[in-house]
Amino acid sequence: MAFNTLGRAILLASFSFIPLNHALSQDTDEREKSDRSTADPILTDTILVSAVRASRDERIATDELAMPEQIALPADATAIAARVPGGAFFGNGALSGQLSYRGLAGQRVLGRVNGQRFATGGPNAMDPPFHYAPSVLVERIDVARGVAPVSQGPSLAGAVNAQLFETDFTESAGWSTDLRFTSQYRSVDNSYALGGMAGLSNEKWRIGVIASREEGEDYEFPGGTAVGTSFERNLYGAHAGFQTGSGELFLEYRRSETDPTGNPPFFLDIVFFDTDFVQGGYRGEIAQDVQLTLRLGHVAIRHLMDNQTTRDPVAPPNRARATFADADTSTAELALRFGEPDSYFQIGADTELTDKFVTITNPFNDAFFLESQPNVEAERIGAFGQWRGAAGKVEFELGARVDSTNQSAGAPQVGTAVPMGPRGLAAAFAAADRETRQTTMDAVLRTWFPLGDITPRMTLARKERVASLLERFGWLPTEASFGLADGNIYVGNLDLEPETAWIAEIGFDLDTGDFSLRPTAFYRRIDDFIQGVPFDDTIGVIDSPVEMIASMNGDPTPLRFGNVDAELFGVDLDFALRPVDRIEVSGTASFVRGKRRDADDNLYRIPPANLRLSAAYRGDGFSFGAELFAAADQNEVSAFNEEEPSDSFAVVGLFARYGIADGLALEAGVENLFDEFYQPHLAGRNRFGASDVPLFDRLPGPGRGVWARLTGRF
Repeated sequence: MAFNTLGRAILLASFSFIPLNHALSQDTDEREKSDRSTADPILTDTILVSAVRASRDERIATDELAMPEQIALPADATAIAARVPGGAFFGNGALSGQLSYRGLAGQRVLGRVNGQRFATGGPNAMDPPFHYAPSVLVERIDVARGVAPVSQGPSLAGAVNAQLFETDFTESAGWSTDLRFTSQYRSVDNSYALGGMAGLSNEKWRIGVIASREEGEDYEFPGGTAVGTSFERNLYGAHAGFQTGSGELFLEYRRSETDPTGNPPFFLDIVFFDTDFVQGGYRGEIAQDVQLTLRLGHVAIRHLMDNQTTRDPVAPPNRARATFADADTSTAELALRFGEPDSYFQIGADTELTDKFVTITNPFNDAFFLESQPNVEAERIGAFGQWRGAAGKVEFELGARVDSTNQSAGAPQVGTAVPMGPRGLAAAFAAADRETRQTTMDAVLRTWFPLGDITPRMTLARKERVASLLERFGWLPTEASFGLADGNIYVGNLDLEPETAWIAEIGFDLDTGDFSLRPTAFYRRIDDFIQGVPFDDTIGVIDSPVEMIASMNGDPTPLRFGNVDAELFGVDLDFALRPVDRIEVSGTASFVRGKRRDADDNLYRIPPANLRLSAAYRGDGFSFGAELFAAADQNEVSAFNEEEPSDSFAVVGLFARYGIADGLALEAGVENLFDEFYQPHLAGRNRFGASDVPLFDRLPGPGRGVWARLTGRF
């Protein structure tokens, strides 16, 4: 990028001011406080999104990160979670982004909504977990710092939870109302978003309903329009709780409906996702210093994607495809905690049952169909123990868990119009051993040493991940890669071993009141890392049915999922400086490097070093400011995957905020102030022929635009 543009960006960010998280008049609600008490602030980052803001002193004490007032709330809440130190964002469409955390992404990062884990429905991860968390309904996002505790279930890289609006108990027998809403308009894609909650509660009961509606057109960038980036989504639901003694019985239901939405990096676009969430259980004290958590849940996803509804130009009849996908996940969790929140022993067990079915069809030919994931199932059962205590002045959390996972697949059926090549692969897969059971073990030790203003900390962990159903049972060569969206054709591998990560982290938290700094250095050594490898030893020689089929579909060098050895290392931090009252300079910085240990190559799709810098001023009722985000170029790319380098860039946004009344605020801003053209390294590649983005180019970031948002709670 031109030097003068970067210079203007840095200069403006240095001398402009962004408001602190301006507090509304209400205090943080009791449920929010209760939820945070289960996770020590030293171990968890919390991003307030649409929640009532805490005061500055409370925010520092509870380790909350800044609410993203500086930006228009994106439809994809993953872009908000990516603002944590070490976070990055895979741009795969308006509603299909994936979180990268310290260089790892996809199923290596555990994503949940309202504490509920579930399998995605799309075979190419068009619906990662936060697809079901509209930003206008998200109250906060909790991110386990570095390594997830074993009590949250198996997770190789980390764990993230998006908590949606819920009404809370009061302290009186009389009924009280709770109304919250967020509405936003964004000019760059002519989008609007409306979301809110209405609730009634007293000291015994709480009842609430939530709903949201979002719709946007193709976004503009400097030089044109990114065709195929429009989106449309609705969500509605209800929740209830009954307080009995020192505990609560709770129940919730949500329905998410995604309508035709473009996915430029993929071969197909979303026609619909119709998804039902239900969960309920009990949480609370059952005896003196004995806490019980019981949670039962089910998620049912019904999905259709094609290259006819929104694709421009549409595929010709002989290449027309419509893929139907179902995914059902049933979960059960039970945990007992003995002791106080900062000194306890916890034991628990959990199970997760997943059943997926994917059928590829041609809408112009009823005799053409292939069951690419025929009744694939995963049944996991696990148990854990976790001890939170102290040895002198050193505090620690020590945990271990074991999981047994059984995976199986049915015999695929194919239509009479399917060519002989895929029919032969289906027959070979049906004759193979399509069932496997693997046992994994995790162990985590996190320690910290409070020394007044500074708290040194260290983490040692061993984490494992079983191959996904797609990685193991993808018998048909397709572009399904769980969201890599790189144009390569992949095929599964029945013999995959679990990934095993050895993790070490060291850092400190410094907070003097006027200055805070939280750096972390980390190293992850991963044995049997799963990624695409050459299908066979004769690369480029088409001498197998898989290579023949892949070549007919434009890729003569298909990949199969295989085990390699890898390592990732880096450093990230966040900081805040408050030199005088009402002024704050803050930011985050992240660097990660990923390498193969078994070959002279880099890991694929590793984010470049980046910096987020803010300077802030807050008035009593009016605030204004700017934010700079800059990313370095990325030249440490994967030669094997033919990954292309990316250029550096810097973008600046402006905004203002006005508190209209208690509980009501108006926010507005300008994004990409200098109308900078940039292409993030992790952006997917365009597959829409009618777009102003050339075919197979990285999707550029949005151009200059204005946005306005109205939020309230009464």
